[in-house]
Amino acid sequence: MSIQWFPGHMAKARKEVLEQLKLVDVVLEVVDARLPNSSRNPMMEELTRAKPTVRVLAKADLADDEVTQRFLAFWNQGEASRAVAVNILKGDGVSGILRAAREVTVPTFKKLEKKGIRRKTIRAMVLGIPNVGKSSLINRLVGKKVVKTGDQPGITRQQQWIRTGKEFELLDTPGILWPKFEDPDVAKRLAWSGAIKSSLLKVDELAKDLLLWLATNYPDELSKRYNITLDEQDPEILLTQVALSRGALAQGGVPDTLLAAELLLRDVQSGLVGKISFDRL
Repeated sequence: MSIQWFPGHMAKARKEVLEQLKLVDVVLEVVDARLPNSSRNPMMEELTRAKPTVRVLAKADLADDEVTQRFLAFWNQGEASRAVAVNILKGDGVSGILRAAREVTVPTFKKLEKKGIRRKTIRAMVLGIPNVGKSSLINRLVGKKVVKTGDQPGITRQQQWIRTGKEFELLDTPGILWPKFEDPDVAKRLAWSGAIKSSLLKVDELAKDLLLWLATNYPDELSKRYNITLDEQDPEILLTQVALSRGALAQGGVPDTLLAAELLLRDVQSGLVGKISFDRL
């Protein structure tokens, strides 16, 4: 399976990122804490390699805490790399972003001072794929709504500079997905999380794969949410059980498995099934 996804505005954004990188001191790469690897654009790794980076694991409140800690420990190695887990809605962990940005830019500001340039404001570029929470994070850092947010990918369409206090100047960028998804598992995980529209794939098949994955990795959470038994690993039977549990019934009381598939995805994406992480180190 190879999903093509590279609208014109994303191609333009990639070019603009390259042009604007020389103007910033640090990159804030926002990823989804539930899938820290799958929600990273490999192209961004190449583009920002020479810049100090703070990886912001957004939606940490929805992710498996133990898995999140492993990613934080891994990315907090090295002088030019930091990682912070945040709950943007509540503001938990957000203050750690500026602290991390200060740490990784110490060498940058020392070089500026040697050149006679004294500047206290840290200029940061905010990068990430659509729907990981970039705009929500900026609004939280600023303390008010200054950029548009939404549940659908691709809300931010142009770059904009935003000042937050005296220490941070942020450059918001459009979410940039890679040209196509060669790895079907990455595509599925992104759809499970809501980063890409589930309509790009067959919703019922997507839900069946998710049910099997949950039955293996989070059986207790799945069983508790839908009050179902996992003795039978047939995805069709599992989806039918979800339909009955959620009252997804068609005319005549027949289980509506397509509606059940949509409800399952919605439940997982909103955290109703439990704190789930789709990626592992």
